[in-house]
Amino acid sequence: MARRWRRWGAAALRLPGKVRFRWRRSLQFRVVAVTMVLSVIVAVGLGEFVADRVAKGLQATRYSVAEGITASGFKLAQSQLQDYGNGTVSDTNFSDAAEQLLTLLNTGSANGQLYQVALEFIGDKAGAVPPTGTWGFGPSVVPAGLKEKIAENANQAFSEYYTLTETSVDGRTVTVPAVLFAKRVSTSDGLTADVYYGFPLRQDQQTLNNVEESLLLAGLVLVLALAVIAWFVTRQVVTPVRMAAAIAERLASGRLDEQMRVRGEDDLASLATSFNKMAMNLQSQIRRLEELSRMQRRFVSDVSHELRTPLTTVRMAADLIHDAREDFDPTVARSAELLQTQLDRFEELLADLLEISRFDAGAAVLDAEPVDLRLLTQKVVDGAEPLAENKGSRVVTRFPQAPAVAEVDTRRIDRILRNLVVNAIEHGEGKDVVITIAADEDAVAISVRDYGVGLRPGESSLVFNRFWRADPARARTTGGTGLGLSIALEDAKLHRGWLQAWGEPGGGTQFRLTVPRTVGTELLHSPIRLEPEDSQHHQRHRRLPAASTAARGLVRSGAIAAIGPGSGPGDSSSRLDRYPGTFVLPPSGPAGSPQPEQARDEEA
Repeated sequence: MARRWRRWGAAALRLPGKVRFRWRRSLQFRVVAVTMVLSVIVAVGLGEFVADRVAKGLQATRYSVAEGITASGFKLAQSQLQDYGNGTVSDTNFSDAAEQLLTLLNTGSANGQLYQVALEFIGDKAGAVPPTGTWGFGPSVVPAGLKEKIAENANQAFSEYYTLTETSVDGRTVTVPAVLFAKRVSTSDGLTADVYYGFPLRQDQQTLNNVEESLLLAGLVLVLALAVIAWFVTRQVVTPVRMAAAIAERLASGRLDEQMRVRGEDDLASLATSFNKMAMNLQSQIRRLEELSRMQRRFVSDVSHELRTPLTTVRMAADLIHDAREDFDPTVARSAELLQTQLDRFEELLADLLEISRFDAGAAVLDAEPVDLRLLTQKVVDGAEPLAENKGSRVVTRFPQAPAVAEVDTRRIDRILRNLVVNAIEHGEGKDVVITIAADEDAVAISVRDYGVGLRPGESSLVFNRFWRADPARARTTGGTGLGLSIALEDAKLHRGWLQAWGEPGGGTQFRLTVPRTVGTELLHSPIRLEPEDSQHHQRHRRLPAASTAARGLVRSGAIAAIGPGSGPGDSSSRLDRYPGTFVLPPSGPAGSPQPEQARDEEA
């Protein structure tokens, strides 16, 4: 039994989640639920209105009948008391006369079911005739306020709603709503009596309860009927929509020959016909685009291969001219050097075009092996040192102490890192470039951070487009072809990894490469955040003062290493600083003297 209760409790706890899921995913459920809620509101409002009208009608009818009965009773009591006051009844028989009057007034009460009567004599006869009543109703149950009203206004009738306490047949005490009428009747010779009528509303209350129960049952039936009708009607509409959604999913998966079934000539049939026409046009357009894409890829591949033969010949001739440039006129010698440089760029562009054509044709192959990405990254950093010295930048590395091993294609990862590091140095405007490696159980991430011109909003999704430049007027001093990041992105996708970019105007950029540790593993997260913590957005969020170039790199690590006199930007011997777990950036002021912002950070 306890296990069953636990199962029921668990099912009750899961019910809100299931309802929310159905609400989000099912249009039919939402329509039926809203219809039921609105139906309940309407049914409750209508039931309250009808019950109130019935209650007021019963009350008015009962009150009107009670007024007629009491008017006759008060008149009869007045007449009888007048006769008693004329001496027709002796004092010894006055109690019997009062009982006879009470019986006379109670005639037609149906044994107290319709009304009950009570008498209370005032004055000289009060002691001779005690207060009397019928069927348990007496002057003692009449509210004191009603007695005060008739005492102050003799020969005037008053009424008041009250709750009577009665004893049922089985001995239980029950409360019954009632309406009381009272009047003080007096005669010319001073005989005075208070006459009370009590009209129980027991039958009226039962009638009202029956009406409310009937309305409740009718309301429930109406709500359920409307829910069934809403479910049936919405099903006629939702079913074709669901079919269209399922067919659209199959179209998205490449099954372009799917068609909706057309039934009838109504609006849903028109929708199915239009959907089928759209699918046919989409299939035609996709096929044309695929054919055009194949032609373009084939054209690029053919042209790239065809250019290699004349380029080889031109290269041989250019090498001869370049080797003999010392014997030429200075102008001709300079032309030979320019020819050699442009031929190098042309060969690089041709190689990139061939690589792009292999990616487009799906012929790229991954040759993966376990590699410590720290060593591979350091090799790239060492190769970029001459360019960094020429640009006045310093490459700072932050590597973990533990090996960051992943199964990667060494040639492709090396090409990605060279592109990222060279671009960071070229666009860093002489500021530092920070390279970070982090790893967890599933992935290894490498970020390349610079503090150059940055990227405007929306450009982070454009940097991987072919031949795109952040600044079209910028010259390519390192011989870039405009295809490096596009190829890097394809290399990352080949590893089933991520290559993402972040940037802000004036705040530099950060590129993040994330690859799984094991080939074929699906990435779910990256060990490094895409937006660095020293970004302007995070600094504004933390309400920190604007950090200098040196302070930016120290916010994340939480540890500041001393910068000696020989660690300034002009010291080429310390151009590459490597620290496990943290990194050091050069001060923005004179060598060895931190700026005020940095000094405050160190004191904190």
